[in-house]
Amino acid sequence: MAQRYVRVKTTSGQIYYGKLQLNRTVGILDAPPWLNGKITDQVLNESEYHLLAPCAPSKIVAVGKNYAAHAAEMGGDVPKEPLIFLKPSSAVIAHGQKIIYPKQSQRVDFEGELALIIGDRTKKCTVEEAHGKIWGYTIANDVTARDLQKKDGQWTRAKGFDTFCPLGPWIVRELTSEAKLKTIVNEEYPPKQCSLLSNMVFSPEELVAYISQIMTLLPGDVILTGTPEGIAPLKIGDTVTVEIESIGMLTNEVEASPDIE
Repeated sequence: MAQRYVRVKTTSGQIYYGKLQLNRTVGILDAPPWLNGKITDQVLNESEYHLLAPCAPSKIVAVGKNYAAHAAEMGGDVPKEPLIFLKPSSAVIAHGQKIIYPKQSQRVDFEGELALIIGDRTKKCTVEEAHGKIWGYTIANDVTARDLQKKDGQWTRAKGFDTFCPLGPWIVRELTSEAKLKTIVNEEYPPKQCSLLSNMVFSPEELVAYISQIMTLLPGDVILTGTPEGIAPLKIGDTVTVEIESIGMLTNEVEASPDIE
């Protein structure tokens, strides 16, 4: 099994990065792993922590219409260059946390995606250099208020609600392009989404290089690489799981927005 890197919060409130072992213990690192964090003598048992999102990015750069079939289902052509937008870091939640269905929307969709974790300060890098800038990979759900996306004409509100960026449950270092992505709602089969990562129009390396020509990427930043075809609405009470081979499964339940904020 590939090494799984996690970010955890202890029962007493401390936050650490660490390595998850097969017995679910976590060996604590003295810094984020992409900042050369070293293993310490501290070990947490499963009862002593809960998983957080595996990183705390300064920004999340997302990519639209990066699978041809998804571009078609959205009623458009494949962009000639990556179509990028930002999601706020405040949208991030962990595996197992609740997606809050906002009162402003009548249609909230799932979008299962591969997420890249940047390991080094990256500015104006080439495609050839980009692979070395990707520290690891995790799973994301680019939750989207589809009706607001269409209404607003730009995507900040539709993509930016709190809880609209589940990430996790951990990071792995290696991933084959032939890995398959699936999105499953309420454990019902066949999956709503099912695609090889190799179906991306622009590869992870091309995305990193392109984005780095526009903005400096910092260690721990996240790039969402786009979603395949099969997007569909979520309902309050649904459980949505995004699975990527060789990484794992990211599961979140949809909950109504509380009457009192």
